[in-house]
Amino acid sequence: MKQTPTRKNWQSLSDAALLKVRLKDLNVKVEGTWLEQCLEDVNGELAQRGIRLTAHGWISDEWFSVPKHTTGIAIPFYLAHPRLMRLERKMVLEVEGGTVRDCMRILRHEAGHVIQQRYALQRSRRWQKLFGKSSVKYPNHYRPKPNSKNYVQHLRLWYAQSHPDEDFAETFAVWLNPRSAWRKRYAGWPALKKLEYVDELMAEINTLKARPMPRLRIDPISRLSQTLGEHYEKKRAYYTVDFPKTYDRDLHKIFSNDTTLRRAPTAAAFIRRNRSKLRKLVSKWTGEYPLTLETIIDRMIGRCRELKLRAPGREADLFMNFAVLLTAQTSQLLYHRARREWIAL
Repeated sequence: MKQTPTRKNWQSLSDAALLKVRLKDLNVKVEGTWLEQCLEDVNGELAQRGIRLTAHGWISDEWFSVPKHTTGIAIPFYLAHPRLMRLERKMVLEVEGGTVRDCMRILRHEAGHVIQQRYALQRSRRWQKLFGKSSVKYPNHYRPKPNSKNYVQHLRLWYAQSHPDEDFAETFAVWLNPRSAWRKRYAGWPALKKLEYVDELMAEINTLKARPMPRLRIDPISRLSQTLGEHYEKKRAYYTVDFPKTYDRDLHKIFSNDTTLRRAPTAAAFIRRNRSKLRKLVSKWTGEYPLTLETIIDRMIGRCRELKLRAPGREADLFMNFAVLLTAQTSQLLYHRARREWIAL
């Protein structure tokens, strides 16, 4: 009988073999990794602000916190080992939280959730006036206003606009970051009132009665029996949005089906050659997930083949025009009902 890959040998497996390993058999932990230092740094920032709370962390399948039950933060398994980070990048084209900077951004956000629930801040009338009612149901999707100055800009996709709790967590994260220079960055923005409120509130936090919260670990990796392959199948399905929009008219504005241009490279080949650079650029512009952009690009390549389009002209001009088209299509996707439910952090 063939032996199932275990924690003793999974690090040297091929991608195909590694995808057959169960999450529980990875046996990865926060302790002894760079994640441990990130947690210590966040707790250090809290302590410097006079907040008497120590957040703990554990490994699970995704980023999340359950602030009503614990002061802890779940961290995705792939961040606990370089081999798993490489697999994550291959499967979803990015590693969310994969740098110290990005990891700290998410941890500060999660710390905001924990602070809110521990001190029941949402019960305050002023909190509700600034952020809204925490009791509002989380939406399946939301329609952000990218130009709005009523919210801070921290995590991607204007996440503060999704729910009052997320608005507070994002505002708290910006306030907690010792290098955010939030007074200067948000000068003249209505969002500055929220930051100033958080600044005042946190100065008073030690006088507030904190709710007792145990150091629980919700859905730890040691209890997750799904394989890595099953995990990524679900994750990729989430990012592969069913967006029925056709691109024919816009593609014809950039490329050509003129039969006299047979020596020009095909439009499909041009897009394939530049897809990585285009994906990174538009993801940076829009905040959209790279795997979602990859889906749109694949569909555009398919239509270019079917329409037999060619890519005549200067490479730089074609690149910029296509980047603008991809950005426009991605922006429409942000508001489209076909977009799958987003995951609240």
